[in-house]
Amino acid sequence: MSKPRFITFEGIDGSGKSTQSRRFAEHLQTQGADIILTREPGGSPGAEEIRQLVLTGDPERWSAETEILLFTAARRDHLEKTIQPALAAGKTVICDRFADSTRVYQGATRGDLRMMVDQLHSLMIEREPDLTFIIDMDPAIALERGLARKSGEDRFEDFGLSFQETLRHGFLALAHADPKRCVLIDGNRTPDQIASEIAAYA
Repeated sequence: MSKPRFITFEGIDGSGKSTQSRRFAEHLQTQGADIILTREPGGSPGAEEIRQLVLTGDPERWSAETEILLFTAARRDHLEKTIQPALAAGKTVICDRFADSTRVYQGATRGDLRMMVDQLHSLMIEREPDLTFIIDMDPAIALERGLARKSGEDRFEDFGLSFQETLRHGFLALAHADPKRCVLIDGNRTPDQIASEIAAYA
């Protein structure tokens, strides 16, 4: 990989994003790439503090509008402190979630707020990934897997199966709307099979 890229992994909770982003990072490192593996919300000290605010507590803790502001603030800090410096230094950045998650979670599922999400993104972020893997899988299985982790960061899983099904349709719509950037990956397979397909994009 001669040119640093900004690569993201998206999908519903429990779809295997974190596992596959880590495995892809390891695969690229074996090819000699200089990799930064990060996540959202989080990825910088300030953004990690905001992560605790949005992923823990009662499902109704924040309104969708407040969530959008919190996620955008976390993303801006992440961009300034981690993503942009790494890319400027010639490193490839692999991120578990980015703006697509806000477009789906807050923009499409918690009220018709997509325009607000896009406006804030245009004002404060102004950056899209070079490549996005969207891992698609059965929402019921993904939800069971996500809740089984008992991470304490399960506020969105607590919205239930219908919410996860709506999320899935939102991610599918994103993949179809931007096929040049987004690659749809069948997540209803073994981690090794999924990782093997993704590795072809190294």
